[in-house]
Amino acid sequence: MLTTPPDGRAGIDASLVTRLLAAQFPQWGHLPVTPVSADGWDNRTYRLGHAMTVRLPTAEGYVPAVAKEHEWLPRLAPSLPAAVPSVLGMGVPGEGYPYPWSVRGWLPGETAAPERIADLPRFARAVGEFLLALQHCDPTGGPAAGPHSWYRGASPAHYDEETRRCLGLLEGHVDTTRARAVWDAALAARWHGRPVWFHGDIASGNLLVHGGELTAVIDFGTSGVGDPACDLVIAWTMFSGDSREAFRRTVRQDAATWARARGWALWKSLLVLSESLATDPVRAETDRRIIAEVLDDHDRFAREGAGAAG
Repeated sequence: MLTTPPDGRAGIDASLVTRLLAAQFPQWGHLPVTPVSADGWDNRTYRLGHAMTVRLPTAEGYVPAVAKEHEWLPRLAPSLPAAVPSVLGMGVPGEGYPYPWSVRGWLPGETAAPERIADLPRFARAVGEFLLALQHCDPTGGPAAGPHSWYRGASPAHYDEETRRCLGLLEGHVDTTRARAVWDAALAARWHGRPVWFHGDIASGNLLVHGGELTAVIDFGTSGVGDPACDLVIAWTMFSGDSREAFRRTVRQDAATWARARGWALWKSLLVLSESLATDPVRAETDRRIIAEVLDDHDRFAREGAGAAG
């Protein structure tokens, strides 16, 4: 998965969006088009009037999400306890832009920065309850994990070579001996459950809050049907202490699923740390912290398992 914005972002601007709307959705062509304050990695998003947005993939790898969300979000929405994007129209390539794109309803709220949340354990429970509701949605006909989900929902083994390369690059910067043990445990903890819906990118930037409460979950571009372990990564990237335990109790997953989840968290943090180590010390420190907490979590589970066995 791309970890830095692709160069294609530079070719997308408000003028392009205005031209696309005029050509394909003239009923909305008179509305103002403005960039959103917090944009994503995979798509450029523009506010369309007061009640809509326009969302455009930045690279070919993100294109499958357009049709997937167009088909599945309306089916999933009625069963979920928080709002998800409503897709109002799907555009086609045009005006020099090579990919399909979409028009969506605007969802009010702010991204879930911890300082906007008064009760983080309660928020963690709300996120866990959303994931449980998503997993209970009918998976029949849903898109099986694969390239369209960047292999979220499949085994983390897809990223084995990349993870081991990063471990080699980070010798002396993280505890690579313990990290290899976490990664090996993730690969050994095979998933044997029934396929369920997963979001694929449950992170603070994809969770919207109002008044400190979870109100919406956005960006289902990496969603699909498969192993839900990838959706537990937020346990280390956003939660800690009481909020992590509240999330853990709510999602009610077994030890093997948590082992795979630690693998997903470790892979991404190692990858980003290897890229940011010399260029972005703030981001590097964040990923060092995530890696350290994942390693500690693995050790804790190993001790508790040994105690139970004894």
